[in-house]
Amino acid sequence: MTGTEPPPAQGTPCWASLAASDLDAAQEFYGQLLGWEFTPSLRDVGPYSRALADGRPVAGIGELPYRSGLPVDWITYFAADSADDVAQRIRDHGGTVAVGPLDSGQAGRLAVAADPQGAVFGLWQARELRGWPGWRGAGVPVWSELVTPAPDRAADFYQGVFTTRSLVTGGAEPGAVTLGVDGRPVAGLGPCPARGDRAHWRIHFAVADADAVAHRALALGGQVDLPARDTAHGRVALLRDPQGGPFAVARPHR
Repeated sequence: MTGTEPPPAQGTPCWASLAASDLDAAQEFYGQLLGWEFTPSLRDVGPYSRALADGRPVAGIGELPYRSGLPVDWITYFAADSADDVAQRIRDHGGTVAVGPLDSGQAGRLAVAADPQGAVFGLWQARELRGWPGWRGAGVPVWSELVTPAPDRAADFYQGVFTTRSLVTGGAEPGAVTLGVDGRPVAGLGPCPARGDRAHWRIHFAVADADAVAHRALALGGQVDLPARDTAHGRVALLRDPQGGPFAVARPHR
């Protein structure tokens, strides 16, 4: 969303940005897979572009510094009324703030942080760029899921950080938790499927056919972590791009 629409409520996922090792290759892959177009965007920390679905911004792709050693990953950004205040609560609750808070031109103010289990996420205090559009067409993010060794502790952390009166209910799978804002589910927290897996957020993008897109991802050099299956959020496939970035595609329930 851009313009005069109100920003999402604090604690709501509102943006996603990929930290890629090769910006051009990432654009080629996601453009062919999800039908995105791209437009360069000003940013102070290196090459960056916005992905457009039906002409509207839905995600960002930036390039990691050369030999940074950082993993290629999608970062889910959460709406914050004040990025500075929320960043301080992240520290107070045992997390770390790696970047910012800092201004991203006139678009907004951001920070990049990690929760106590090491899952990286972002904060977005909206100005000109409000976040995801209010529709759920193809290529638009529809859900974010945290894979973590301790979903209950993670839920306590995110509730404390965002000070939301959110309802925390049992998730669709054993050990899972669903976070809500104002009674509306906004994100899932699930247990790591295998011992030693790192905690991470995985963004889900809407598609018309999750099975077909998973096969297309393989043909484009990507990887299928988990073939398409029916879940509470629709038919979902867990994928990786050719640079190793984890993401998911979902055909939401109608």
